[in-house]
Amino acid sequence: MNIEKQFSIFMVNKPGIMAQILSEFARAKINITALTVMDSVEHGVLRIVPESADKMRDVLNRINMQYNETEVLCVTLPNRPGAFAAVAEKLSKAHINIAYAYVTAGAKGGKTTAVLKVADVKKSMKILGDSVESDHDSRQAERPSPSSRKS
Repeated sequence: MNIEKQFSIFMVNKPGIMAQILSEFARAKINITALTVMDSVEHGVLRIVPESADKMRDVLNRINMQYNETEVLCVTLPNRPGAFAAVAEKLSKAHINIAYAYVTAGAKGGKTTAVLKVADVKKSMKILGDSVESDHDSRQAERPSPSSRKS
């Protein structure tokens, strides 16, 4: 679990604009940790968590794209049903609002990354601590083996 910079890039809602932006990131060798796109009639918003915020900022300034930066909480989760629900429940119990969130499709080792825009990033990290992984480990231990399950 860590705090990362997320860039919200405001794009004209026309074919090819996102491809041009992503191509610029590729040329600059910027790896993308997570990405989501939202649209409206007039514009789209591309939210990206890059591996290098400095490189991302340089490219966006060079191509004259309008953007803003914010801190988000990135939580590594097991890629299984209920993993993200457990995080949302813990934050809810601590009265921490999740303004928005998105999850990657998957990563190495059967993991996924949840990106959360929360009201208090540091408090959220304290609440969640290492419990995300420990919850997963304890549930794995409780799960019956395939040979002991009834058909």
